[in-house]
Amino acid sequence: MKTVTEFPRAVRIIENEWIALPDGTRLAARIWLPQDATERPVPALLEYLPYRKRDFMRSRDGPMHHYLAGHGYASVRVDIRGAGDSDGVTGDEYTATEHRDAIAVIEWLATRPWCSGAVGMFGISWGGFNSLQVAAHAPDALKAIITLCAADDRYADDAHYMGGCLLNENLIWGTSFFMYSALPPDPQVVGDRWRAMWRERLDNAKPFPAHWLRHQKRDDYWRHGSVCEDYAAVRCPVYAIGGWADGYSNAVPRLLAGLEVPRKGLIGPWSHSFPHNSVPGPTIGFLQEALRWWDHWLKGIDTGIMDEPMLRAWMQDSIPPQPQYDIRPGRWVAEAIWPSPHITPRTLALDAGGFLVEDRASENRLELQSPPVTGVAAGAWCAFGSDGEMPIDQRADDGRSLVFDSEPLTEPVEILGAPSLRLVFDSDRPVAQAIVRLNDVFPDGTSARVTYGVLNLTHRSSHAHPEPLAPARRCEALIKLNDVAHAFPAGNRIRVAISTAYWPVVWPSPEAVTLGVYTGASVLTLPLRPPRADDAALRSFDAPEEGPGEPTNVLRPSTLRRTIERDVPSGDVVYRIFRDGGEFDGAAWVHFDEIDLDAGFALLQRYRIGESDPLSARGEITAHALLRRGDWRPELRGSVELRAARDAFIVTARLTATEGGREVFTRAWEEIIPRDLV
Repeated sequence: MKTVTEFPRAVRIIENEWIALPDGTRLAARIWLPQDATERPVPALLEYLPYRKRDFMRSRDGPMHHYLAGHGYASVRVDIRGAGDSDGVTGDEYTATEHRDAIAVIEWLATRPWCSGAVGMFGISWGGFNSLQVAAHAPDALKAIITLCAADDRYADDAHYMGGCLLNENLIWGTSFFMYSALPPDPQVVGDRWRAMWRERLDNAKPFPAHWLRHQKRDDYWRHGSVCEDYAAVRCPVYAIGGWADGYSNAVPRLLAGLEVPRKGLIGPWSHSFPHNSVPGPTIGFLQEALRWWDHWLKGIDTGIMDEPMLRAWMQDSIPPQPQYDIRPGRWVAEAIWPSPHITPRTLALDAGGFLVEDRASENRLELQSPPVTGVAAGAWCAFGSDGEMPIDQRADDGRSLVFDSEPLTEPVEILGAPSLRLVFDSDRPVAQAIVRLNDVFPDGTSARVTYGVLNLTHRSSHAHPEPLAPARRCEALIKLNDVAHAFPAGNRIRVAISTAYWPVVWPSPEAVTLGVYTGASVLTLPLRPPRADDAALRSFDAPEEGPGEPTNVLRPSTLRRTIERDVPSGDVVYRIFRDGGEFDGAAWVHFDEIDLDAGFALLQRYRIGESDPLSARGEITAHALLRRGDWRPELRGSVELRAARDAFIVTARLTATEGGREVFTRAWEEIIPRDLV
């Protein structure tokens, strides 16, 4: 990564600027501004997040926003209502209030004397979501957006549910948000009222995993903020970016297919991070690519970006599985439009002998009941670039699944898009789930997961109106796997593995389930993309660059430990992930020199399940966050645990706040939430 210190425009930084909203609430903004912007107004770029511009995200924000400002933009980071130093309470994700506030912020930016009147909005994760959602409100000054690692569908493709199955990510992210939303503002910014603001946040603290569990099917709660409900509402150009190791890459092809505005898509090998500093790599000059986009749409400069293909994607080479990749080998490919006429379906039927065949397959009924521990080789639902997140050798999970293999390939097979499995099945229980993995099997037997999909089979016809399964009744479901680009080499086999459990990625069904899978009628479809010579002529991305970093002093380096343990007497398997830090660019505890502040964060995840009883599943997240400047020492300790009975989820939570070691707040929750065919 090259650090740039000399720019076309000198930059000044406004540490905090108050933005007054129509209801009197004030939002806190940090602004990077060309020094001469009042004489030579520039477009404004908005990043709008709950992630504390002043401290927790300071190291990430500075190099990026400084770089954009140095190239002639007012780059603005705003804490949403109730977050960081802003007034109020953050009650939930993506609320109507959050959207109204963003529109008011955009209007405020457009009318500043240093702004040309044109505004762009961008962000990753939450900021990618709300960029899309605010664009659907079509504020006049919003001229274009860049959305990274985000989704257009809040129910089917976010951190809560996947295919109608409950993700344990709902527990992980919900606990983190539980902590973030309860942290205090900085007295150096808000003054003596910081304690009253903190108390208001603590009094309104909410165990978000329980809140989201009250919406187990696609209802109006999830439709709100899902731009897939009406793509035509988005009226400004959209650049959608994702990574194959991220949890949100499916949204990029959907947005390209559904939107009617000028649009581009980019999918690399990356995790849930910006493309200029992601692991796995290779990284690219994302900030230069963003400037090409902004210059075109906000300054009217012909950068050539809209003359290039609509979709660029990293075609991943076959590689043996490992817990992390620094670089994922492959090459860039491109499609002028999406869906592409160059993608053709190839169908392979599941044969009773355990094969994938192109000709007529024999029909038979094979039974499957996976142990609840199936899935421990899955890695993380969403990778952030840490060791141990990638799926490892799948042979242990394959052994707990129904497996169907092709013959060794006589020539390479490359796919781009979403594979799918038409599953014909029956179930002995009213609630069941099916997990389908597409694997790349090497001659020595090593099995690498290429992509996967999950489906709550009661949702086979609708996520909004699930229906229980009738025992022994033959049914059909289409299971869409995550989009992917992958090159299977000659000599390897293509494998489909089907299981009824995927722990700890997916919460198990309430009862052990036996599925009957009907071969012959069950068919895999692959999106074939033959190699094309014109891929080699694609424009190369620039090498990664960023602006100067924020002055910091690492007080304690970040650590990460992942362990899987089996208790022999009980048969329980315990999966633990302990992360000390990671919020501060590789530090567990860091000192920010410019604001004389120490900050620290730690998170422990623990998942336990037995070998035979799905009701033995337990998930627990504990977290610790601290801020320290002299005698000002607020700390938070929180925990959320999820377990389940046959007919209900049980969520218990606790939050304790101390100031200078003295307890100032504590509260415990226990919520029992009926299971709704989940």
